[in-house]
Amino acid sequence: MTPEKLLKEILLSCGKILKSKFGKVGYSLKGRADLLTAADLASQKKAIALIRRRFPDHGLLAEEGVDTLRPGRPAWIIDPLDGTTNYAHGFPAAAVTAAYYDGAEIRAGGTFDPFRGELFFAMKGRGASLNGRRMRVSSTPSLSKALLATGFAYDRGERAEFYCSFYSDFLKISHDIRRMGSAALDLAWTACGRLDGYWEFNLKPWDVAGGLLLVKEAGGKVSDFSGKGRREPADFGPQTLAANGRLNRAMLAIIKKRLAQGSPRSSASARRPAASSRA
Repeated sequence: MTPEKLLKEILLSCGKILKSKFGKVGYSLKGRADLLTAADLASQKKAIALIRRRFPDHGLLAEEGVDTLRPGRPAWIIDPLDGTTNYAHGFPAAAVTAAYYDGAEIRAGGTFDPFRGELFFAMKGRGASLNGRRMRVSSTPSLSKALLATGFAYDRGERAEFYCSFYSDFLKISHDIRRMGSAALDLAWTACGRLDGYWEFNLKPWDVAGGLLLVKEAGGKVSDFSGKGRREPADFGPQTLAANGRLNRAMLAIIKKRLAQGSPRSSASARRPAASSRA
């Protein structure tokens, strides 16, 4: 079995677990706003078992306490349940997302939304698809016509004013903004054109690894807030910007201006990753 085929199996198998447990599990707290459910653990256990059966020598980076990455070696980056807060509250906006990293770059990535039965999948150099049909980012030409999305990290209680300053800037110029609570779905929906652009601070590699490839292979541009791309897994997430090429540039200009001007929280603190990502 190829890594690409295994990745699809992981997404579909874990998604089945998430759907079967929806509305039937409680949650515990890893932090004030950082939730954990039995569904997270069951989904991750399934993903790891599938990988170890086929590729026992590959590394793993998964949200619930697994990190066996080795420099230059193949690895799997997994979020077994992205959108845990939604899921725990019975709000059906959550997904499983994963990526295969060959030691140098992401070669395959995907997200499965079990509530809508939507499999978003991409392979390096071979495009991106939604349930097997080719997908593309939107062609929206300007922010004034754009529907954007964002999210807020787990330190949002302490840094609400900082995060909301960017929200305010974009709200004044865009059609509107959505806050879905799942970075994986935000990126997948940007890749298929439902959203025109997405930005967020302080995510983790497992939140975005699969989604970044979706956007790239759908013809979009992903970068940090300096405009640079990311290649190493440890770099994925602290600053995430995704859109079509024109909107990426426009959004980047607004973010840079806000960081340069300062905000209710210092721009320097914005560049430091949070202790943990949001659900």
